[in-house]
Amino acid sequence: MQKRLQKALSLSSLTLLIISGCAAPITTREKGALAGGALGAGTGAIIGNQVGHQGSGALIGGALGALGGGLIGDQMYGQEVRQHDMTYRLEQQQREIERQRQELEALRRDYERPPSSEPYSSGYGGRRGPYGPAY
Repeated sequence: MQKRLQKALSLSSLTLLIISGCAAPITTREKGALAGGALGAGTGAIIGNQVGHQGSGALIGGALGALGGGLIGDQMYGQEVRQHDMTYRLEQQQREIERQRQELEALRRDYERPPSSEPYSSGYGGRRGPYGPAY
């Protein structure tokens, strides 16, 4: 019986090692399924050992654990996606606010410019057109 338990745990560990060696990084959903499967297989093997069927207990526990872990991981992944979307929108709004602030500053500078810096200025405060003083 002890050999069966060792065999089930080593098979679960080997499966976990093979799956985690994939080229692409695993998502939160996949991490949840793997963790749930490993915990379920271990728990199932322990419970199965008590009733004399640790191999079956490990398989059933692993399947149920993977299902539960996958569902929890899927919910967590959905939260991550929503958080990323909210962060992106917030950054967009901050960039737009900064652009509008700079535009307002440019308009203020143009409005507050002293009359002597305008073209055709005579220096005595009056306006001068291209053909002489404007009356």
